[in-house]
Amino acid sequence: MNLEPDDVRLMPIQLRRELLASGYDDAAILRGVRSGQFSRARRGAYVNAAPYAALDERSRHAVRARAAAKQAKTEVVISHASAIALYPETVPTWGLDLHHLHLTRRDGRSGRKEAGVQQHRGRLIESDVIRLGDVDVTSPVRALLEVTTMARVEVGLVLASCLLHRKLVTMEQIVQRYAGTIDRWPQTLTTDLVLRLADGRIESVGEGRVLYLCFAQGLPMPCPQYEVSDESGNIVARLDFAWPEYGVWVEFDGRIKYQELLREGESVTDVVLREKRRQEMIEDITGWRCIRLTWADLSNPERVAAKIRAALARSAA
Repeated sequence: MNLEPDDVRLMPIQLRRELLASGYDDAAILRGVRSGQFSRARRGAYVNAAPYAALDERSRHAVRARAAAKQAKTEVVISHASAIALYPETVPTWGLDLHHLHLTRRDGRSGRKEAGVQQHRGRLIESDVIRLGDVDVTSPVRALLEVTTMARVEVGLVLASCLLHRKLVTMEQIVQRYAGTIDRWPQTLTTDLVLRLADGRIESVGEGRVLYLCFAQGLPMPCPQYEVSDESGNIVARLDFAWPEYGVWVEFDGRIKYQELLREGESVTDVVLREKRRQEMIEDITGWRCIRLTWADLSNPERVAAKIRAALARSAA
């Protein structure tokens, strides 16, 4: 895993002491900020204003984390959610707290929380650290386990499933590292549950949230990426989730999904119509009932669960 040299999150950072050494004084630095030449990534850390202003929350967090690591008075590794913010953007930061920066000390001493930075302590082994750009960050296995001790189960499930799906980690690697020393960290009950629920077949944040919804609402757990074959045995479709024994399946319709399905010269309407034809084909082959869910539906999990439960009950009757 690496970042392209021109990744905006790797923009140059100049500390106050570096600017002073290059001939600026504090008044000149302040004039640079007021004129729009510089932006403060953090107190005492400056970046070019124009590219920084264009960054989204994730990328700004990554730049700020690099600045905090550069300012640290001891050797540190960017960790927890801050490490995830520096990973390729195919790894989601959904649900992670990006307000606070997270660094783990290499000296094993207790850290402290100040100026928006939480310093953690924890024994780092060689495989726990990777290099991204100009900074050391915790590896996907380590960062995932760190996040599960601070985030909700749903967030950990989404992240773990994504890392597994993109083959950035394996469950064997996660379990082995967890059993090393991390299982004795505080607040690992969430970790245990995340590791039981995570599934590398989950392809998106939305699908991960649907899987968690089924668990949290006490529904029968569905089969992700269920394959449908025609009468000749050819696989003609994969369903986001299915309950084959009930004859019910779920498709999650996220905005990104429709963008990914766009073919050259097509509009979103064309994709919707093609998806409708696909659904009709699946219904003809299986005779099953389809439930379509959107991001808006996930804001009311009880209503979604009642809808799924009713469909399962009708099929079982």
